[in-house]
Amino acid sequence: MPARILVVDDEESMCNFMEIMLSKEGYRVSKVDSGPKAISLLKEENFDLVIADLNMPEMSGIDVLRETRKFKQEQDLIVMTAYASVDTAIEAMKEGAVDYITKPFKVDEIKLVIEKTINRKRLEDENDNLKRQLQDDNSFDNFIGSSEAVAALKKLARRIASVDSTVLIRGESGTGKDLIAKAVHACSPRCGGPFVTINCAALPENLLESELFGHKKGSFTGAIRDKDGLFTAAEGGTFFLDEVGNTSLALQVKLLRVLEDKKITPVGDTRQLDVDVRLIAATNADLEKDVKEGRFRADLYYRLNVIPVDIPPLRERKEDIRLLAEYFLGKYCAKLNQSTKDISDEAMNLLVAYRWPGNVRELENTIERAVLLNRNDILEVGDFPENISVVDPGEPIVTDQVPTTPTLESIERAYIHFVMSQTKGKKAEAARILGIDTSTLYRKIERYQLNELLGDHGVKKGKKS
Repeated sequence: MPARILVVDDEESMCNFMEIMLSKEGYRVSKVDSGPKAISLLKEENFDLVIADLNMPEMSGIDVLRETRKFKQEQDLIVMTAYASVDTAIEAMKEGAVDYITKPFKVDEIKLVIEKTINRKRLEDENDNLKRQLQDDNSFDNFIGSSEAVAALKKLARRIASVDSTVLIRGESGTGKDLIAKAVHACSPRCGGPFVTINCAALPENLLESELFGHKKGSFTGAIRDKDGLFTAAEGGTFFLDEVGNTSLALQVKLLRVLEDKKITPVGDTRQLDVDVRLIAATNADLEKDVKEGRFRADLYYRLNVIPVDIPPLRERKEDIRLLAEYFLGKYCAKLNQSTKDISDEAMNLLVAYRWPGNVRELENTIERAVLLNRNDILEVGDFPENISVVDPGEPIVTDQVPTTPTLESIERAYIHFVMSQTKGKKAEAARILGIDTSTLYRKIERYQLNELLGDHGVKKGKKS
């Protein structure tokens, strides 16, 4: 669509000239002969650009600019002025005019100024649209779930998005740690900057160091030229360091320096470079345990763990499974050009009862496979892998009253109660035996309301297990 331009000049000949000249260039032109008429028209219609004469009887070009900015903050305006008024034109630019044109002017020059202004405006609009699209694509709405756990997670993540502190996202593989990191970035003041990510478990140590910090030519075999690292690429934005628990102790020292001093040293270089990034780290490991066993530096852990965010595994928010399954069903029906399908009640009950060790990622892959192989309108039990209907026989069933068909929740609840009883309420020891974080154990105790069954020392009141 051609850009719309409003010409404001009390000289009729100038208005006519500008209208003819700009119309030939493909612009849609309107003209008025006074400032008040311009203000009235601008309140009713939208223009990509206003070109106003600086010296007019009722309102000057600067007055038009000031008045317009009261109701259209982003309106672009160019002032026209005679040679004698250049100083005033510069003053107009200080007031917010995007440029000025001196009379008499050359046609090619004014065309160039207008084209430059229109193109800049379009670029800004496109960038704003892209930023809004980025925020929509990476918003917290993409982390699907209606459970209390997900609601609390989103509330916390939205709060920390506005600050610049380091975040440590903890959760099992496939829980959506990357989605939370992207959403925090997209809703942060750094959303206009880059979002850079790397999986520390995917690269060997020497290559990972080069990727993070860059290297100098000749610093190692194959380093044929200088290379900037990902920290440099993330300048002004957010760096998502996934699976940070897989880094070596030597590399952890360098990461600590980034967090403390905001400086990096490329491989093979002696100079330090300043970096301005927000760091979001993620792990599926028990870093507290790794610190105790010497595999992870305590000082780096405390630097990363400024704001911890725990993502619950899918088995702890079973009420979200149906919602997720239906979302992925619609997604892959559309992606694979399949007609709209449903999931039978029996199959859905199967999905809800399954433990999902691979979490949301496993559920998504399972739905995609079922949609691909199914030739009917309804996904049945037979469309899903056999392992989904099998309860792990290795899990002990410890409970006072064993139900005929125990649920996974009842099994987990009973086993946690048993371990807590055996350790006499020592939560750190119980968490170690269970193979989970202490913080996760606290959540499970609260979830299963075990405090009502456990005494002060973690033993069932009135009875010893």
